[in-house]
Amino acid sequence: MKLECTKEKLISAISKAEKITSKNMSLPVLGCILFVAENNNLIIKSTNLDIGIEINIPVKVKEPGTVAVPGGVFLGLLSNIQGDTNIILEEDKGNLRISSKNTTSLVKAVVSDDFPSLPKLSGEKEISVKSQDILNGFKSVWYAAATVGIKPELSSVLVFSDGEDLVFAATDSFRLAEKKVYTKRKLEIPPTLIPFKNVSEIIRVLESSEKEISIRIDHSQIAFLYNGVYLVSRTIEGNFPDYKQVIPKETKTEVITLKQDLIQALKIANIFSDQFNQISLNISPKKNFFEIKTKNANIGENSNKLEAVLKGEETNINFNYKYIVDSFQSIDSDSVIFSFGGASQPLIIKGVSDSSFLYLVMPMNK
Repeated sequence: MKLECTKEKLISAISKAEKITSKNMSLPVLGCILFVAENNNLIIKSTNLDIGIEINIPVKVKEPGTVAVPGGVFLGLLSNIQGDTNIILEEDKGNLRISSKNTTSLVKAVVSDDFPSLPKLSGEKEISVKSQDILNGFKSVWYAAATVGIKPELSSVLVFSDGEDLVFAATDSFRLAEKKVYTKRKLEIPPTLIPFKNVSEIIRVLESSEKEISIRIDHSQIAFLYNGVYLVSRTIEGNFPDYKQVIPKETKTEVITLKQDLIQALKIANIFSDQFNQISLNISPKKNFFEIKTKNANIGENSNKLEAVLKGEETNINFNYKYIVDSFQSIDSDSVIFSFGGASQPLIIKGVSDSSFLYLVMPMNK
């Protein structure tokens, strides 16, 4: 194998692929990036068996061939080559020689025959979606999924279509985030569960796309395609919780207040919160009183009164501080609505005049 390529193109592709490699002692090839040079095209592949990527970039191929080298070593070397714009990759006795105008390095390769093949999904049911719609949906909910647990469906993000809306949802059973993205077209995406740990990589890779992304789905995989990039992830078999049933049907108490005031009050409250991040929300619409209170036997206590528009019944209810704060990253509105269905009912958080995002937090025992 021998080829010439611009450093900029190579770094862009390798940066995406290297993050998907895996440190697997029994399968060292998973820590590698596979290079396949043919027909003035360089195919770059990496996988950790849970998610995989293939990137095609145009290059000057002088000799076709295949080689696999450690991803971290290759990216570290490439990122530190200064000044030169063109890079030559050449197989040398089974290893890979990387040359520029002023630098020459030899990186030891591994047997490329051991590199696993990536699942190839057919394009029979390909769906096109704006990249910003996909990113907006994933970013709005993925943090609400369980990071660990025995229920894989809770350690995942649900994606499905509902008419012209693309719906994203995630829950760890203590809180739930749902985002509806209006796409202006009728889509047909069945309920699909994507592993939480793969969603962060999907977001990172798709952020470089500015236009439309094609989506392909089968019974166990989902693939995203754009500009020579093919990203494929395993999906999870199972049923996502029927979260519509836990959303309160009526609102007994409502609070509308400025998001920034809430954030500042919660930052102070967190200093005095206990090991469970517990805060108490005290609301009295009759007295026009909204208070956030925290107490820690080892530190002290704090109360913060906020200006707000209040409606409904008096309530005093405890929540996990962190769960509430997490929701604000998905709310663009300057003001937020807290809706309470009762003392033992979950809290619903929304942005004012924004029905596309819903966030639910379960209360804590006193």
